Amino acid sequence: MAYDEELADRVRDLVEGEPGLSEKRMFGGLAFLVNGNMAVSASSQGGLLLRIEPTRTESLVDGQHVRRFEMRGREMDGWLRVDVAVLGTDEELRRWVDHGLAYARTLPPK
Repeated sequence: MAYDEELADRVRDLVEGEPGLSEKRMFGGLAFLVNGNMAVSASSQGGLLLRIEPTRTESLVDGQHVRRFEMRGREMDGWLRVDVAVLGTDEELRRWVDHGLAYARTLPPK
C-alpha cells in the first residue's frame, strides 16, 4: 500500500520552512527529516509514524488511535503510530507533527 499523499501534503505544509528539513521514502512511507533525523512520516499503513522522546511514549499512547510502533513483533518506545481518525483537523495534525519535530531537533545532525 502506498502512503496517503493527501496526508503527506498536509504534513509538508506544516513543516515548510523548518531548518534542515528533507523528505525521504522510508518504511514504505514518506518521511520528513530534520538534519537527517526522522521526525514524522506519512505511513504506508495509513496515518502517521512518529518519532518522539522515548520517555513520553506512555503518556501519548491511548490504546485506540495512538499506539507504539511495532517492529518484528516488538513494541518500540519513542515511536508511535497515529491513526488518521485523530488527524482530521489541521490543529490535530499539527499537535502530532510538533511532537516529532521537537524531538528531531534535539538529536545530533546525521
